[in-house]
Amino acid sequence: MLRPVATHEAPPDAEDFSEPILPGGAKSDYERYLNTDELLALQKGPGEWVHRDELLFQTVHQSSELWLKLSWNDVEAAAEHLDGGEIEPALRLLRRSVLCLVFATNQLDMLEHMSPWEYQEIRKVLGHGSGFDSPGWREIRRVTPLLGVAFHRLREKAGLSLVDLYVQGRERELLYQLAEALMEWDERITMWRVRHYKVVARVIGDSVVGTQGTPVEVLGRLIHHTFFPELWRARNDLTALSQQQA
Repeated sequence: MLRPVATHEAPPDAEDFSEPILPGGAKSDYERYLNTDELLALQKGPGEWVHRDELLFQTVHQSSELWLKLSWNDVEAAAEHLDGGEIEPALRLLRRSVLCLVFATNQLDMLEHMSPWEYQEIRKVLGHGSGFDSPGWREIRRVTPLLGVAFHRLREKAGLSLVDLYVQGRERELLYQLAEALMEWDERITMWRVRHYKVVARVIGDSVVGTQGTPVEVLGRLIHHTFFPELWRARNDLTALSQQQA
């Protein structure tokens, strides 16, 4: 019996997946959706570098701003969920936000692969640019207090002090998990500040003035700032309570 010859030709009405269908001029839908042409053009090219490590410097800082953008948007949305009494979705978003800060912190390691002497050439073209002007960190400073207000509103509605909440943590599981999520967020902000300070000190020194006229030692003092000092103090109160009951 004769068998039909196999053919790899697609039927005439089959979709051609090799051709982009999204609007734009890039070669593929991947590039069009992610705007890779524009994204990869945001860094200086070889003809513009004062030192080739400008690419490293810009890559770290620009990618950090993307992670920070995602983190503060999620924190803001988490606060909105809490305003509506929705703790579970808020917790999910806060876990994502914390991971964003982990990524932003870890990539600071890349900056220590710059020579301290060669970085001085890059520093000359930064103008008055400073991490204090980071839009991502500016937004984090804006939305984080909203998170605290929403949390304390829920805690007060439950008729609990912070100490009560921790003592009754197993019976108040969601509120307990929320309190710990705020602690984790606050701690990760501090960890970024510690890492950032050490990177700056390693690259330009700890007794110099930064590009915006701010002494590097100011970065060191910021390490001790917390957004939720009452949650940190609660640990002292719990230790004191335990000692009283011993």
